[in-house]
Amino acid sequence: MRISKEQAAENRERVVEAASGLFRERGFDGVAVADLMRAAGFTHGGFYNHFPTKEALSAEALSRAFEEMAGVRAKAADMPEMLSGYLSKAARRAPGKTCPAAALAGDVARQPAPIREAFADGVAGMIENFADQIEGPDARARATVLLAQMVGGLMLSRGVPDDHPLADGILKAVLADCLAGIRVAA
Repeated sequence: MRISKEQAAENRERVVEAASGLFRERGFDGVAVADLMRAAGFTHGGFYNHFPTKEALSAEALSRAFEEMAGVRAKAADMPEMLSGYLSKAARRAPGKTCPAAALAGDVARQPAPIREAFADGVAGMIENFADQIEGPDARARATVLLAQMVGGLMLSRGVPDDHPLADGILKAVLADCLAGIRVAA
C-alpha cells in the first residue's frame, strides 16, 4: 500500500525524533537501525525509504537535538535560569532529553565527518547564543569556556553513581562557578 507524501514526511519525522533521543541515551554505536525503527513504531525494512544510511540519520538527529535545546534555552527567563536547568539532577537523569553535547561529546569524535560537522555546528550555535548574552569584547571566548564548564560538569556528574555525593557536588560547584562568571561579566 502506498502512503501519501505527507504521511511519508510524518513517518520520517518520527524516526528522526526517536533517533535524537536514543542516540543521546545510548550513543551512536549503541543503537541499531532496528532499534530506531522500533522506537518510531515501524519495522526495520522501511528505514532506507527515508535515509540513505544510518550516518545520514545520525547527523540529522544530532542537528535536531541541538535545535531542541536551542528552544529550551530560548524559554529560560535569563542565563541563571538556563544554567540552573542545565546543571540539575533532572538533566543528569535525562540524557535522552537534554544537551547532545553532554550526551555525545565522547562518542562523536569516533564518528564520520558529517556527524562531527553537525556536532560542531550545534556547539558553535550554543557558543553564539551564550556570547549574545555576555557583555564585553571577550564574550565569545567567555561563552566558549562557559559551555565547556557546563558540558564537562554534566558529563562528570553523569559518570558517577546517581547516589554518590560527587554527582550532586559536581553540579553544585560548576553551577556556582558559572553563575559567578556571568555575574562578573554583566
